[in-house]
Amino acid sequence: MQIVIVSGRLTDRRRAALVELVAAEGVPVFVDAGELEALAEGDRPGAVVVDGSVAAPSSAVLTRLQGWVERGTTVVAISPTSATGPAGGWSDLLGANAQPPVPAGEVFARISDSDEDLVARIDPEFAVVDVFRPLNPVAAIARPVLHVTYRFVSQVAVVVSDVGLGRVTVSGLGGTDQALATPALAAVLRRALRAGAPPSGHRRPLGIGVVGYGPYGGMGFVHGTAATAVPGLDLVATCDSDPDRRKAAEHDFPGIRVHDTVEELAGDDNVDVAVVATPPSAHVSVVSTLLGAGKHVACEKPLCFTVADADRLFALAADNDRVLTVNQSRRWDRDFRALRAAVDDGLLGEVFNVETFVGGFDHPCRAWHSDSTVSGGMVYDWGSHHVDWILQLLGSVPDQVTATGHKRVWHDVTNLDQLRVRMHWDDGREAEFVASDVAAVRRPKFYVQGTSGTLVGHYQALAFESVDPARGYVRTDAHHAEAPAALTLARYTSGHGVADAAVPLAPDMPFAFHRNLADHLLLGEPLAVVSQSARQVVAVLEAATRSASEGSEPVRLR
Repeated sequence: MQIVIVSGRLTDRRRAALVELVAAEGVPVFVDAGELEALAEGDRPGAVVVDGSVAAPSSAVLTRLQGWVERGTTVVAISPTSATGPAGGWSDLLGANAQPPVPAGEVFARISDSDEDLVARIDPEFAVVDVFRPLNPVAAIARPVLHVTYRFVSQVAVVVSDVGLGRVTVSGLGGTDQALATPALAAVLRRALRAGAPPSGHRRPLGIGVVGYGPYGGMGFVHGTAATAVPGLDLVATCDSDPDRRKAAEHDFPGIRVHDTVEELAGDDNVDVAVVATPPSAHVSVVSTLLGAGKHVACEKPLCFTVADADRLFALAADNDRVLTVNQSRRWDRDFRALRAAVDDGLLGEVFNVETFVGGFDHPCRAWHSDSTVSGGMVYDWGSHHVDWILQLLGSVPDQVTATGHKRVWHDVTNLDQLRVRMHWDDGREAEFVASDVAAVRRPKFYVQGTSGTLVGHYQALAFESVDPARGYVRTDAHHAEAPAALTLARYTSGHGVADAAVPLAPDMPFAFHRNLADHLLLGEPLAVVSQSARQVVAVLEAATRSASEGSEPVRLR
């Protein structure tokens, strides 16, 4: 649908923030206040966003807007200023006046009415850094949706009014670009753009079936735990060809149905979403079977080994009107989210080089992960995460990929001992991912350079110590990549030189991938891992594999 945006504070950053907010709901069309008169003579848009101080149009145009709302258009006013109050002429349409702002700072928004569809599946309270404008509802039909307690006085933060087939939402939050990017507030405003019946957030939970339960404590257990922890999901079934692993599933989740084959689970009517946790070499056939049976599918990374297979799978999902996504779970790691926030906030300036590393000097595992015929090779394992990080930070696929592999020490497994993937963009940006089982000294996990500074993330050891009555002191070391990296940002200041500071980790977001999937299927929220991003990761991994096998010959992607 067409979303008309008129803003009284339209900078380049504000435009980008508004586009990011509304892009999942429709096509944004920016107009200035003077164009509202002409706009009113055209076709009815699906939504109108009034951002900040906007001079009100004539009474005739306001009447036209009111008629649009009655026929299904939605209006969202974000942090309106006094110009949108009674003196500005917007008051009758909005149903609320904005009060003078409080000083900029962190405030906490809380849900006023949990039955409102705008706040379904949102945390009861969340923090927003903003210039908050308390609201005064003036229309009898205006219902408070969010409140903010400021100096121990509860103030209305968001109100909504149903007008005919449409609705009007006014938010005293969202005045700053940072506030507009707050996930919970963005979800409320994004939903406010939609008209019609509320989304089906109160339907029965989505039945989850795990294909390839795996060993005790493996990925089947992880996905099963997520399905029991995330509201709206319900673990109902699993399948595994190994009877011991089926017993493990029954032990971990009593009452779960177990199947011997993918076909049996595909025929289980209680399974709405199938999570594919088999080794990668089986992904294409398993995902195809499940999509053909009408299941939504969340597949472990990597989705597949070739772009051609990725295209076929996403086409099959589209043909069957099903969701296909990939568990790029590391996007929600606390260190990466903190790194990305620093980049998005401009603390590094323009980023031109990204380097990541994983590995050490130790015998690789002797399971399928080290068998290139099953795993796809070293690059497809950790590379699925690291390449995804790089593409998220740099915003596009590279123009050229070059890879160099070494096989020098661990001859009993088929994976390479070390792989270096170099990515180049035609505008000069570059990136590198190194995975190694022969690196006795670890490189930093992250090394990101920008025109204003450099951010480095060093691996931290994670060990569990105890005293056992029989054995005495016992120390168990976790995999080096499980603990979040310690992040340091160094920035140059003219006349002072370089100063560095620790970057705090982002808050924990347990089972964020699964929660996003549930929000998407139940409420229509944007899907985090979409087909384009999953396809881009596969394209780089495939190009790296080809380059390494052809003597480090460059592979052009664009």
